[in-house]
Amino acid sequence: MNSCGKTIWLSLGFVLASLVGCSDGVQISGDQEPVVTLSGTLPDLSPHADGFAGAYYSGSGQCSTCHDDLQDNEGNDISLVKDWSSSMMANASRDPYWIAKVAAESARNPHLQDTLGDTCSRCHAPMANDTARKEDLPISLASGGLLDTSNALFDHAMDGVSCTLCHQMDDDGLLGTPEGSSGNFNVLIQSNPSDRPAYGPYSDPNGVRMQAQVRFNPVFGEHMGKSEVCASCHDLQTPSGGHLGVADATSSFFPEQMVFSEWRNSSFAEGGENGQTCQSCHMPVVEGAVMLSSEGSGVPREGFSRHTFLGANTVMQSMLMEYSDELGISVPAARFEESIERNREFLQSAAEIDISDSVIQADRLQTRLVIRNRTGHKLPSGFPSRRVYVHFVVRDDSESIVFESGALNADGSVVGLDADTDSDRYELHYELIDSAEQVQVYEAIMGDSADRVTHTLMQASAYLKDNRLLPTGFDKASAPDDIRVAGQAVADADFQDGGDEITYQVALPSSGNYTVTAELVYQPLAFGHIQDLFDDAQLPAVAQFKTLFDASALKAEVIASSTIQVR
Repeated sequence: MNSCGKTIWLSLGFVLASLVGCSDGVQISGDQEPVVTLSGTLPDLSPHADGFAGAYYSGSGQCSTCHDDLQDNEGNDISLVKDWSSSMMANASRDPYWIAKVAAESARNPHLQDTLGDTCSRCHAPMANDTARKEDLPISLASGGLLDTSNALFDHAMDGVSCTLCHQMDDDGLLGTPEGSSGNFNVLIQSNPSDRPAYGPYSDPNGVRMQAQVRFNPVFGEHMGKSEVCASCHDLQTPSGGHLGVADATSSFFPEQMVFSEWRNSSFAEGGENGQTCQSCHMPVVEGAVMLSSEGSGVPREGFSRHTFLGANTVMQSMLMEYSDELGISVPAARFEESIERNREFLQSAAEIDISDSVIQADRLQTRLVIRNRTGHKLPSGFPSRRVYVHFVVRDDSESIVFESGALNADGSVVGLDADTDSDRYELHYELIDSAEQVQVYEAIMGDSADRVTHTLMQASAYLKDNRLLPTGFDKASAPDDIRVAGQAVADADFQDGGDEITYQVALPSSGNYTVTAELVYQPLAFGHIQDLFDDAQLPAVAQFKTLFDASALKAEVIASSTIQVR
């Protein structure tokens, strides 16, 4: 049952197996009208076998034998695979938004379907993609492809971004470079499977037990603690405007996400004033020495990083938890709940919003907000479906609202945001807001070669707007083109490294006391963006995601808030 009290019956064999076909089984039973009813059938998607052992990779179930059921010195569960299993890394290939987006992109660019399957599976189903490359097998997300239960690499694909993928990435000198990004990691072929490395942060590993049990050899890999490993997928260039092929003088590529480069141009970069790695924040270190084997072998280790992979997408995690059966996910709900709470707390450390000044003069309230980005990259960062906006409210003594900018509707739309009523438009960047129809929203808006708004990644050429909050130390005047500020924020002197300042002017109905509240709100799935996606609801994968999204109660998270009384 979902939060609306409606039972959702989904036959989610997702896929991409029927990218442009029709499907039955997407319907809601009970008192409510069906959200979606289609014809045809979809293959059933069962939970994968996570204990598989392949020639190059093994499943997370192999690792959990020794690396689960671990505790820190205070008795807290710090199991590696359990922590990872409820993260977006583990569920990268089951993410129904990703599935739907690839389906829509393929339908809109049918000549790019094979390229999309290859490009997108490099980071969402990397073990399957790399194995197929090594064995010269077809790489596809269409019928019979990597996400199909009939495919020999199905288990590889559905284990997501898994243990033996990251821990085999070779430090080949390309990590953190354009050549080593966009899914171009390197996992070496070993003539003896027992020589397959399991790179880790400790200089004195004992490999006897691991080699005997799972045929991996633990070795020291300093690079595993560096941000450059994360750059393999989190600096991502995609073909621009439908262009294909190897980059050359005539090729064009679009910076879909450049999280590593944003970090590298901040004070959080190595050697910077606030120097921290990606792992420092997203894989917090456990205090004290802990045993990393449930069987008691080895020695206690200091500086162990939990495999929680902290992030901000609680909206998708909630969807994965609520509809785990339909999505073929075997992770217990309690584990998702713990992960969601960790990520919610993590998100609330990402930024601050303060009311620096608020005065009433001649029946007019003027309020100055100061917003600070506390992350080591842009906020929001990642795929341009994400946005952060300001919810600003003025109430009188009776608690009645006299002004509100940025009210959230139950469907996930925001009152006054242009994109939420017309996905071909977008909201401007503001220095001054004096109307409820104006909302300050920090986001990246893609544009095509004719400078029109597009939500189709393969048609994107440049960002028409990018006023995402900058990290400390980021120089917007000299930033490389791939991470530059775009739109009105370029000329806003208050929009600088570390955050933004914005003024609100509100006409008051009478004299008296007023309460001003400002919230900074995060949405991983911007309403206008997904309305464009839902234009392709004739596609089974899109219809399925629409059903899930519409039925899910959680649409946004409050990052930070501030309240003040004004007389």
